[in-house]
Order: sequence, then structure tokens, then C-alpha cells
Amino acid sequence: MDLNTRFPAVSDLRKRAKRRVPHFVFEYLDSSTGAEDQTQRNRGDLQDVHFWPAILKGKFDPDLSTTFMGRDYPLPFGCAPVGMSGIMWPRAEKIISAACAKAGIPYGMSTVATVLPEQLAPTIGDQGWFQMYMPGNPDFRADMLKRAKASGFHTLIVTVDTPFESSRERQRRANLTIPPKVNLAMIISMMLHPEWTLGTLKEGIPSLKLCEEYAAQANANSTEFHSLAHAGHIIRGQPGWDDIAAIRDLWDGPMLVKGVQKPEDAVRLTEMGIDGIWVSNHSGRQFDGGPSSISRLPAIRAAIPDTPIVFDSGVMGGLDILRALALGADFVMMGRAFHYAVGALGEKGPPHLINILRDDMISNMGQIGAGTLAELPACLMNPPGAGQTP
Repeated sequence: MDLNTRFPAVSDLRKRAKRRVPHFVFEYLDSSTGAEDQTQRNRGDLQDVHFWPAILKGKFDPDLSTTFMGRDYPLPFGCAPVGMSGIMWPRAEKIISAACAKAGIPYGMSTVATVLPEQLAPTIGDQGWFQMYMPGNPDFRADMLKRAKASGFHTLIVTVDTPFESSRERQRRANLTIPPKVNLAMIISMMLHPEWTLGTLKEGIPSLKLCEEYAAQANANSTEFHSLAHAGHIIRGQPGWDDIAAIRDLWDGPMLVKGVQKPEDAVRLTEMGIDGIWVSNHSGRQFDGGPSSISRLPAIRAAIPDTPIVFDSGVMGGLDILRALALGADFVMMGRAFHYAVGALGEKGPPHLINILRDDMISNMGQIGAGTLAELPACLMNPPGAGQTP
């Protein structure tokens, strides 16, 4: 199979993934919340970021390498954490993390993954980032961080934009609960997708392994919790500023806070000693009434000119990565795209996606005459302060 001919874009991987996995699985990954207006804003506002085409630049080879938070990377993007990743394809976390390690780019493991941190230790190489939904129990926090560090995860991501559960109507219509409860419609859909089903049965029904361990401890030691409650909700707290300071004291490596959209919040976090700010609206999965992530990026960059910034939300190709970098991001992470890839092509998917993104970036940098990532802002048609959305 010629992957470059059959699947030259992320959209092709998305279409094939939709055909290869059960309906409820695809809806889990692809859906947002509400009317999905914010998802559309993420895409529309990214598409409104334009570059000047360049001519007569002579021969040059675009350099995609970058240094981020003290580490050198051959590419300025990686895989963002996605909860219940293993539901998209059997062994998804292991497949994607191995592909990222081979490419030398970051892999973000979610607190609500379907594997334990220790199970990914053999595949993450030196590219492990661990994402934490902050437990309310301080003992669970400390133990979780200790386990992540011991498993080889060197960078911590604390996600703060999920204070309440979102509706995710498409997911509900697909009858998907977390953890999954099988019904007739799901059984029929699984029968129509035997490769996914057989692989999933072999690996075991996906569940929130890490959360379940702490939930079991909570249930054993207290009558406050119900044994049938969603494990992720049992350990997830509603963090405040003091909690961020406490985590900063516990974690002795690089620490990012994910879900920042206001410049004043970015400034306060930087002043607290947070190493990097992650500009994100959770790709529209939490709240439908907010701004696009890309529209917030220039103002946050202006507020914290020297702080590393990660960007996500709405990114669907190499050109989108360039747009985010041009507007102030230092690094871009993608969640859905890597999972479309593994759903579409299994183990071949993530390496192919990385090649798609690399080639797309090189092609577009050639079109705009940018030899390095640092040259991207000068190629913008409407740079911040000159008509770009503040």
C-alpha cells in the first residue's frame, strides 16, 4: 500500500479511521461539546492566519529543528495526551509512544490512559511527558508523580481547564460511557469492525488503569466514594492556585500548565515558577462558548515574551503548525491527529502522520521563503499588532 498516495493528509486518516473503528469509538475521539461551535472557531481562526508567498528566494533547505525547555527536537510538534487512548485502537498508547520515541518527539500520556505509567516505560524512550488531572487527595498526587518520574517521564503537564464535566452530546448519543457499558448497538458496531474487536478482546476491555488503582484505595479507606463511580472523577479534584504551587514543590522537573487562555493567568503562573504555558481550549471538548485558542496566543506571547509556550486545538496539518509557531508558540501538540492515524493504519499510522506533517511543513516553508522556524513571524501577512486578532 502506497501510504503517501492513499493518505496524503490528516483528513484522509480521519476518514479511514471512521471506517475502521466502531461508531462509538470514533464519536469519542472526534466529538467536542455543545453545538461544537468552538471547534469550528478553532479551525476557522487558524485558517484565517495567512502568510505572504515568496518568490526568487534561491535554493534553501528548511530546518524544522528546535530547542524547547532545554531539549533539542528534530521537529516542533508531538503527541498531546488523550484520555482513554487505548479505546481508539488496541495498544494505541504503546504504538504512538514508540513512534514518537523513534522520531525524537514528545509523547504525552494522560492520567486517564488505558495503561499504567510503568507499562509505557519500555516505549517512551527519552520522550515521555506525563499529564496530570490533579487528584484532590494529596497522597495520591505525590504517589502519582513519583510513579511517573520512576517510569521515565521527565516533563509534567498539569491540565486545569476541566473544572466540571462537559456534556459531549455526540458521545452520549453514541451510548458511550466511561468506563464503557456494552449495549446492543455497540455489539453490532463491534461485529462490523472485527479487527478492532478482536484486538481489543485480546488486550482487554479499555479502562482507566491508573485512576482505578487510586479509586480502589479510596473505596477501601472511606465511605465517601461509591465503588461504581467513574474512577477518573473519584481522583480528580478542582484545583486552585494553591494546588498548583503544591505540585510545583513536588515535581523537580520541567512543568507545564495546560488550558491557559488569559494573559494575566499566564503571567501569574510564570511568576509562580511554572516553566511553560500551554495555550489550549481542550480542542472544544470542555466548553463551547469560549474563544479559539489561536486567537488567544498572540496576547499571551506578548505578556510572557520569555516563557516557553505550547499550543494545541484545531491543528490538522503542517501549515497549522507553522501558523501557531508564527503567532508565538514554541511547540505544537496534536491529540486527535495521532489517534486518527493509529485508528486508520495501526502501527503504520503514527510514523506516517509524522512524515505527513514534516513534509507539509517543509513544503509550506518553501512557499513562504522561511529557512528556519524563527523566520516564520516575518512571513505573516497580518502579524500581531497589525490586524491579527489580539
